[in-house]
Amino acid sequence: MKIHEYQAKQLFREAGIPVPEGIIAKTVDEAVAAFEKLDRPLVVVKSQIHAGGRGKGRFKEHPEQAGVVLARSAEEVRENAERMLGSTLVTIQTGEEGKQVNTLFIEQGLDIAKELYLGCVIDREAGGPVMILSTEGGMEIEVVAEESPEKILSEPFSIHTGLLGFQARKLAFKLGMEGKTVRHAEKFFCQLSRFFIDNDCSMTEINPLVITGEGELVALDAKVSFDDNALFRHKAFDELRDLTEEDPAEVQAGDAGLSYVKLDGNIGCLVNGAGLAMSTMDLIKHHGGEPANFLDVGGGANVDQVTEAFRIILADENVKAVLVNIFGGIMKCDTIVTALLEAYEKVGFTVPLVVRLEGTNVEAARTMLAESGRDIISATDLTDAAQKVVATLSS
Repeated sequence: MKIHEYQAKQLFREAGIPVPEGIIAKTVDEAVAAFEKLDRPLVVVKSQIHAGGRGKGRFKEHPEQAGVVLARSAEEVRENAERMLGSTLVTIQTGEEGKQVNTLFIEQGLDIAKELYLGCVIDREAGGPVMILSTEGGMEIEVVAEESPEKILSEPFSIHTGLLGFQARKLAFKLGMEGKTVRHAEKFFCQLSRFFIDNDCSMTEINPLVITGEGELVALDAKVSFDDNALFRHKAFDELRDLTEEDPAEVQAGDAGLSYVKLDGNIGCLVNGAGLAMSTMDLIKHHGGEPANFLDVGGGANVDQVTEAFRIILADENVKAVLVNIFGGIMKCDTIVTALLEAYEKVGFTVPLVVRLEGTNVEAARTMLAESGRDIISATDLTDAAQKVVATLSS
């Protein structure tokens, strides 16, 4: 689950992590009022979408307009806000379709002496969280990693203690900090590591993290995402969710207890199990097809879930065929077929449907399919299924 910059900064502030003063605005007038309330000679007008690269991004409707701009007067704020609100911002992370900007964050300008990069992620190789820093603040960390990997520092830390003081000081010294800036950095780095752990984050990024002219560290940006599997421990985060930033089909699937990710192909996939889904997509690709989605109904799918899964898949106008690949373990194959046939009747199919079944009661399930009278293509194994569903597209 992702949240907006202004929401992340509010959580930072509550955790004692220094951030600039800022005010959100959903209208042009609110943006101007925010500028006047901040009463600063310089503010930053920031588009709020769930994507990075906003400063370099441009709006479809106003190609000259950047997603993040400086403003020194109420009139400049108004002019920028008029172009930004309701327009579509395209960044390196949104793709060509871009995202509509519905909210702005008007933030005080700072006296910036230096920019850094700071992030926390889960490192599978290290077996836990790791803090990443670089002197190349303001740049995409992927670019830095490719072009100047020696400029990236990393430090694993414990989920029990967070980053320890000596680790924070070591990082500060490696970044060339001195004097009171080292003390500020030690506190900042340790607080951010605790924030990452306490909130079950999957990623926390500050780019740039700035050192002010007074030698203090401030989070000039904030990008935070949470582990969906841990959200039950953070009910308050439900209020931070912005459904307008999420794919409607993925929201619909989540509400039904399904895992769904839309892709660019034309073969819909309905499977039970994430590993099976990956194998299914791989074989479709191997035999010349393109998967249209990743959809996992889980190990205990019922009629309602299977029906909803078909609705979601068929709502995608790009889908020209559907492959159902089920391994009946806990859920018996004949139970799956019962749900499948009921869902077939409720949804109605206008594209070819290929079904591959394996597992408990598979023979009974295959007999049910054969005797159903429905226009369903049976497959004996996964390779057979992939070949048959790809072949339907050329027949």
